[in-house]
This record gives sequence, structure tokens and C-alpha cells, in this order.
Amino acid sequence: MERGLAVVGGGGGFIGGFLTKNLLEQGYRVRAVDIKPVDEWYQVHDECENLVLDLKLLDNCREAFAGADRIYQLAADMGGMGFIENNKCLCMLSVLITTHALIVAKEQGVKRFFYSSSACVYNADKQKNEDVIPLKEADAYPAMPEDGYGWEKLFTEHMCRHFREDFGVPTRMVRFHNVYGPNGTWDGGREKAPAAICRKVIQAKLSGDHNIEIWGDGKQTRSFMYIDDCIKGVNMATDSDHILEAINLGSNELVTINGLVDMVEDIAGVKLDRHYKLDAPKGVNGRNSDNTRINELLDWEPGIKLRDGMEKTYNWIYEQMTSNVPSPA
Repeated sequence: MERGLAVVGGGGGFIGGFLTKNLLEQGYRVRAVDIKPVDEWYQVHDECENLVLDLKLLDNCREAFAGADRIYQLAADMGGMGFIENNKCLCMLSVLITTHALIVAKEQGVKRFFYSSSACVYNADKQKNEDVIPLKEADAYPAMPEDGYGWEKLFTEHMCRHFREDFGVPTRMVRFHNVYGPNGTWDGGREKAPAAICRKVIQAKLSGDHNIEIWGDGKQTRSFMYIDDCIKGVNMATDSDHILEAINLGSNELVTINGLVDMVEDIAGVKLDRHYKLDAPKGVNGRNSDNTRINELLDWEPGIKLRDGMEKTYNWIYEQMTSNVPSPA
């Protein structure tokens, strides 16, 4: 049975491509919208309507979201730490996308408005130690988020809340913690740590040059959430009547970057000499997700262990690199 029209802003992106596929499987009519040409999308689904529009413009948002029952606003100019730290203004300009999407949602009376926030909203003073205490939602305050990208995300959370309180737009927000998996960027500067490490290990294995460059000292800690767990959480949060404030959506399986390299070396069956680029962008020293709130409200928890997800990701990137397929932009 058809379930109405769902529009995915950023549908040509990594998470957006998987979400579009899932919504089609659920029986929604789906419209995917992205600024990139369709041949640069991470995934293209012929069963849905695919539009190329710059959603920073209000008129384009009106075209993109016309008739939508649900809006999933994932569109943003972003990437890994190398991109975020060197493109702060571009990251901030993404505020225009969600501003205009919310205006259209109010005009049309949409039934659900999902916004993808980020763990980059959290106070940097609470992420100075590698042995980080898992971050609760309240730890975003007092505000000291990632400069540029994090400030845009935190501000937009407040805008979503006020559109709900003042205009009745049924907004739902989650803070993504480092989503990874196949069908994502693995080269070119926007890739995140799991894909970058897989690429570097594969390059070393294929070339026989058993050296690897690691950004930072390798002691920084993170948690990484596999894409399937992410999509399940997005669905549960969007459908819920209890998610009124932004909540964490991430794994709480903490790992150092050195530990992530260990894991990929084990998957690849190689051992590499490590060279640490201490002046490279590395983000905060430690970040982990406290999942108490999402467990209480949704009974959600990640189902895919990091080792299993990294093996799937490694195998996909290996296939792309050995068949000379370019990384998604």
C-alpha cells in the first residue's frame, strides 16, 4: 500500500542514498534531491523521482518538497575532518537549506520533518581526553561546538525546535556519530576515517609499500556507526511521538584510530609501518555516544559490531579500487 510522498534532501549523498532505498522498500513514493549531477550520486534509484536542485534557494525548496508528507533534511556541504576544518564558511551556509526547508514544511503542513544533526555540536571542553566519558545530549551546553560545521548544526537544532513550538511543524532530530559503510566516499578529501584507513591499507597492500600515514598521534578515540543501524534509527526517530529534542544516534563501541588501523590491517592480512602527521586535522581527542536516551525512548541500539562493519566496508572499497571505479564525490 502506498504511504504518501517522502522527499529526501541530500538524496544523492551516502546516508541519503541508503535512506531513499529503505523508504522505497517501505512503500513510500520517494523524491530524492541533491545539488550534484545524478551521475555523481552515491546511489541512484530509478523507482523514485530524482531532482538536481540547489536547496539553499527557497524557490528550489518549494519545488523539491511540493506535495511532501515527509521531509528528510540531510542535505549539507560536509565531509571528514580535513574538509570540515578547511571549509567552515561552506559548512555554515548549509543553514540556508534547512531554513528554507522548514519554511516550506510550515507552508504545506507536512506530517513529519526529519533533520540530521551531528555529534560535532558537543562542547569541545568535554572531548579533550582520549578516555572520554560518553556524551549525553545535555553535554552540548554550555555551547562550544566544532567551529563552523558544529555551530551550524547546533543553531539549526534550535530552529527546528522553534518551528515545532511556534508553528507546529513536527520536527524530529538526531545527532549522527560517525556513520560509515559501503557505497560512500573513500578518496578525494571528504572521506571519513573508516574509509580513509581502508583506502590507505589497500593502497599499501596493492603497491607493496607497507607504510601508512595517520592523521594525529593515533590515540584519539571515536565510535563509528554502521549505515544499516543508522537507517533503522532514523526510521524509529522519525516515526516516534516522543522525540521532541535532538538525541544521539551512534555506536558506543569506543576505539582509538590506532585500534581502527589494527583492525583494518587484520582484515587485509598486512602489517604496516605507521607515520604520524601531527599537524593534520584530527578533531577532538575523544568522542563517544551515550545511548541512554535513545534506548529509553526507542529501545534502539546498534546491532553491527565495528569489526563486522569494517570488513564489509573494506571489501567494498577493495572492489572499487581494484576495478578502477572512482570514489563518489
